[in-house]
Amino acid sequence: MDDPRWPRIFSHRFVVSVATLGPLGQKLPAPGTWGSAAGLLYFWLLFRHSRWEVIFAWSVLASYVAVAFCGDAARRLDKKDPGEVILDEFAVIPLVFLGWQPGWFAGLPAYTTLVAGFALFRLFDILKPFGISRLQRWPGGWGIVADDFAAALAACASLHVA
Repeated sequence: MDDPRWPRIFSHRFVVSVATLGPLGQKLPAPGTWGSAAGLLYFWLLFRHSRWEVIFAWSVLASYVAVAFCGDAARRLDKKDPGEVILDEFAVIPLVFLGWQPGWFAGLPAYTTLVAGFALFRLFDILKPFGISRLQRWPGGWGIVADDFAAALAACASLHVA
């Protein structure tokens, strides 16, 4: 399955800036953590009061855009899965909170759920258990995004079990 070709109309600088979320991926240490933190803010500002169907639909759409930009940026940077490319983490973080409600996590304040979801996502994104690592073998942007998509769903399931 090939990456979408439409980002190729954009300049190298634009594609890489979108895929790296500008300075977050290019200049800061631990870029995946910063991309996830930006995704957490994205969730909080846009989706904290949304139904799970809306969050899922927008996350699928954002993931498709991430596949396109991350795959094209990786090609342009001549790397398989560049660490500085963090649009994938940003796009999928809202999936961690499907079914989320304030105070949902053991009746504690909302920020505890956000912190727990963030930590679980980073854990699953870094360790890639349950076959998540195999998804990285998919070609181009599909592999870059698929493992994060699965890590977000695993974090969501863990929150629901907790």
